[in-house]
Amino acid sequence: MDSGVLIESFADFARSKNIDRPTMIKILEDVFRTMIRKKYGTDENFDVIINAESGDLEMWRTREIVDDNSEDIWDYDKIPLTEARKIQADFEVGEEVAEEVKLEDFGRRVVQTARQTLIQKVKDLEKELLYDKYKNQVGDLLNAEVYQLLKNEVILLDNEGNELSLPKGEQIPKDRYRKGETTKAVVHRVEMINGTPKIVLSRTSPVFLERLFENEIPEIYDGLISIRRIVREPGERAKVAVESYDDRIDPVGACVGMKGSRIHSIVRELGNENIDVINYTDNFELLISRALSPAKITSMNVDHDAKRVSVFLKPDQVSLAIGKGGQNIKLAGRLVGMEIDVFRDVEGQEDDEDVDLSEFSDEIDTWMIDELRRVGLDTAKSVLARTKEELVRMTDLEEDTIEEILAILRQEFE
Repeated sequence: MDSGVLIESFADFARSKNIDRPTMIKILEDVFRTMIRKKYGTDENFDVIINAESGDLEMWRTREIVDDNSEDIWDYDKIPLTEARKIQADFEVGEEVAEEVKLEDFGRRVVQTARQTLIQKVKDLEKELLYDKYKNQVGDLLNAEVYQLLKNEVILLDNEGNELSLPKGEQIPKDRYRKGETTKAVVHRVEMINGTPKIVLSRTSPVFLERLFENEIPEIYDGLISIRRIVREPGERAKVAVESYDDRIDPVGACVGMKGSRIHSIVRELGNENIDVINYTDNFELLISRALSPAKITSMNVDHDAKRVSVFLKPDQVSLAIGKGGQNIKLAGRLVGMEIDVFRDVEGQEDDEDVDLSEFSDEIDTWMIDELRRVGLDTAKSVLARTKEELVRMTDLEEDTIEEILAILRQEFE
């Protein structure tokens, strides 16, 4: 294979991969210099001249002529006079010899290896460019086509045919995918695994919800409304705290839209995830009240040092504050950055037949009572009103522990 065919075939391949001309020439020169180093031990006294358009290649070896008896004749940049005069008869000691090295001098096997090396270098460069491209796009929203459905991930293709990964853990539980369909996701992270970039997408990240809001609500995109905080239980419920920089704009109303017109498309994209939009405030107690909406709080005690809040509500408001499976209170706690304990405000409505959980401290461990109180269950009857399954879902207690607690409480009323 002559140099013209080699360079031209490589140039075509590089152009098909969108490799620019300076980069292409650098790759060619690196490969040829590697060949030179393998054959001659060094490439310091070699010039490599490449014209990628015409396919021309010139490699020149420059050496200084020394006397045949000189101690320097073995240096890489020296040539004995006798050998120099075989190239040109009138050479003298001290002059320089520029000798052209042909590609054929390296042998067919070395040239074939060089061709494979060139292709591999382009592929490696392509991987680096893909990694750099998506590294700069972490947090960006994109549309991708579903390509392959696997057990633990969905493989998608971007508009250039690059493979992207949407792992099971980054999918909304209600999501269903079909090959050929397009889906929205946010670039979550980019990893280099054994030299190959892995682009991981997410639909469960709070950033995904933030980008959807930016897309659907012009005031957020324009910077008139700011998203201060987002917390999610993907596919179930989310709380978004927003703030307006323009007193004339109601941030919650702008996000929801007339009859929910703006937020509807976001909810649909998230598999009917229930989204609470909250007006952010620096007044911490007011923010907690808004975070626990739709429940109405009677009073609260905030312990900033312990990062705990005790909220008191009328009995009919407790279940609203806790929410299905404890979602509302968990999300509210994450939104304000504190643990929220819910208590019934039973002033003037005491039930003589009910018993406070603290009365069972000799039979039930204190930490178990605290866990029940955390989800708003502070009396025996309030616990017994829940099924075992509900209590498992609401609390961090084991099923066996809950069965034991229920048995103790039932015995009190028997």
